[in-house]
Amino acid sequence: MGKESFKLIANNKKAYHDYFIDEKYECGIELYGTEVKSIRMGKCSIKEAFVRIDKGEVYIYGMHISPYEKGNIFNKDPLRVRRLLLHKSEINKMAGKIKEKGYTLVPLQVYFKGSLVKVEIGLARGKKLYDKRQDIAKKDQQREVERDYRQKFR
Repeated sequence: MGKESFKLIANNKKAYHDYFIDEKYECGIELYGTEVKSIRMGKCSIKEAFVRIDKGEVYIYGMHISPYEKGNIFNKDPLRVRRLLLHKSEINKMAGKIKEKGYTLVPLQVYFKGSLVKVEIGLARGKKLYDKRQDIAKKDQQREVERDYRQKFR
């Protein structure tokens, strides 16, 4: 097996700040040709995006893919709803978790794996305000430790 290339296109840092990510799933996405070309140029955003399960299918809402400049009539709506490609068993497992507990699905990143566009979605639980404060305090503490370490060994 050859080494697969991995090229990150869009990352959702806010998801890690607002949610505890319990499980991650890699899924394909249904795109048109001009959308793939636009993604190759890095014109994709998932900051405001969210994922829903509807009638046994998984869809991503609010994912913005800028129209391709040379696409003219073939360009699609930048904010259209796109279907995510997952196995039925994975969809059923996620649907069960979402129903029983306070879980939601959030897109974490969009990337190329070989020549295919993949979306990583996470099964997430919302953080409370005090959890966010704890995370910020940990980051500040880690930054201080690294700063002290760098000054020590100069």
